[in-house]
Amino acid sequence: MSDAALGITRSIAGQPWHWRRASADMASENLAPDDLVTQLLLARGVPRDDLDRQRSPTLRGFMPDPSLFRDMDAAAARLADAVEAGEAVTIFGDYDVDGATSAALLVRLLRGLGLPVGAYIPDRLMEGYGPSGAALVRIGEAGSKLVVTVDCGAQAFDAISEAKTAGVEVIVVDHHQCATTLPEALALVNPNRLDEEPDAAIHGNLAAVGVAFLLGAALLRTLRARGYFTGRDEPALIDLLDLVALGTVADVARLTGFNRALVTQGLKVMARRGNIGMAALMDAARLTKPPTASDMGFALGPRINAGGRVGKSDLGVRLLTTSDPQEAADIAQELNRLNEERRAIEAAVLDEAVAASVQCGNAPVAIVAGQGWHPGVIGIVAGRLKEKLHRPAIVIAIDEDGVGKGSGRSISGVDLGAAILAAKETGLLVAGGGHAMAAGLTVAADRVDALGAFLNDRLAADVERASGDKALLIDAVLAPRGISPLWCDAIESAGPYGAGWPAPRVATGPVRIVEAGIVGTDHVRLIVAGEDGARFKAIAFRSAETELGQALLHARGRKLWLAGRAKRDDWGSRPAAELHLEDAAWADG
Repeated sequence: MSDAALGITRSIAGQPWHWRRASADMASENLAPDDLVTQLLLARGVPRDDLDRQRSPTLRGFMPDPSLFRDMDAAAARLADAVEAGEAVTIFGDYDVDGATSAALLVRLLRGLGLPVGAYIPDRLMEGYGPSGAALVRIGEAGSKLVVTVDCGAQAFDAISEAKTAGVEVIVVDHHQCATTLPEALALVNPNRLDEEPDAAIHGNLAAVGVAFLLGAALLRTLRARGYFTGRDEPALIDLLDLVALGTVADVARLTGFNRALVTQGLKVMARRGNIGMAALMDAARLTKPPTASDMGFALGPRINAGGRVGKSDLGVRLLTTSDPQEAADIAQELNRLNEERRAIEAAVLDEAVAASVQCGNAPVAIVAGQGWHPGVIGIVAGRLKEKLHRPAIVIAIDEDGVGKGSGRSISGVDLGAAILAAKETGLLVAGGGHAMAAGLTVAADRVDALGAFLNDRLAADVERASGDKALLIDAVLAPRGISPLWCDAIESAGPYGAGWPAPRVATGPVRIVEAGIVGTDHVRLIVAGEDGARFKAIAFRSAETELGQALLHARGRKLWLAGRAKRDDWGSRPAAELHLEDAAWADG
């Protein structure tokens, strides 16, 4: 059987529609909910003999032994020594959500163990990414001779060497790609070490906060073995899973395996609102119902990020570690305000970046640079540019000294982080690193063109292969009446959905467009009617100027197949569902 869904080989957006799992089962309109979940799990690569474990992902079912990872036991032992001695420790984090949640997790855990612990988050503009030698030495001089870096440090060779000379011990907890040599840290825990054993390396998709969680588990186990909790309460590490879930989703880590269990259980913890700062953040984002993975990615994560992007870099950690409700409310409102400011800055930079991208032509990697662009938003702009151009994109903000700070986002099948690391090793970059889907770099302005040539040459074949494989994957076809709250509720038990574990995409039709118009800046809003008499709303985000958007606005009564994600719509007097459109195809020839 052909895997062409509904026989569509070229849609309005210019792509074929394929079944995610080439099976006639996927075309059934009458799947029972249990059968539906089974099909969704199978379509995401779950073997039949693993269905029961994957239906309800638990830590017990997925958590690896922390000792699998190189240097984990050494890091746990050193932290246990610090706990027993009451030694001051500083957690050095990154300014994004993964860094903030990683730092908050270890701060809260160590405070629960009675340890004097502080957090240091570098200023994005003044200090840049990762630890500097000067910062580590200052921390040591202030009384903390043990520093744990989280979500950074894997490439901090000079900084960690300088710290070692000054008598400051450094434990690195990271997930970014490593070079063949490693910094002189006391311990470097990272599933993406090149010398990592296969059983640990399979967890290379962990966000840094997931690695920090495993270090926390190893620390508690070490202290337990030493008898430290005789007569003392042991902190409940599971209560920190809300932080793990937020950092994992916001860092766009693949929600498969252990990550999926972390997010599933973390959402349950988040719904209990035990973290005062997290609860205040949910209030600021007007989340009144138990949060979803989508809420973390689009409502909570951006607000934490706003502090590091356009405000004070430590606001996220302060919010997530405070025990003062008033302080939590104040910080959450400040982050809310900064997020609005970030949106305005982002829109201006995006317009300029899109205009500059015309000069990239059909190059495999779109690299744009601009004077005066705010470095706090270039990562988001790179993501937008990638979505628009369907290829890896790097956005570089050049300062008045001719130094460019860049951020890149990639497409599935193209390892941008490895390419950036290779560019650094050839001397093209001042600094750089990352992982497959995202990377950061520092480059001299006069070397941007050479960097572009290097990356385009290195990644051309991968981009061509990834682009050639482009197809819209469909999980099921529904009659228009099937776009309903019942469907939305039924598919939730196969979640949580996110990177690597996509929300089910459905096709429906044939339908006619009853109403069409533009809402917001460039979103196309529709009311459609099916031949079965059902009507539902649909929206195609950021599409008004695209071929798809123009076709929807000028369909003039023609019949269409629609494809997208069905979402609950609870705004009206009774629950409904709407379709978030990704593509459409003509159904009348």
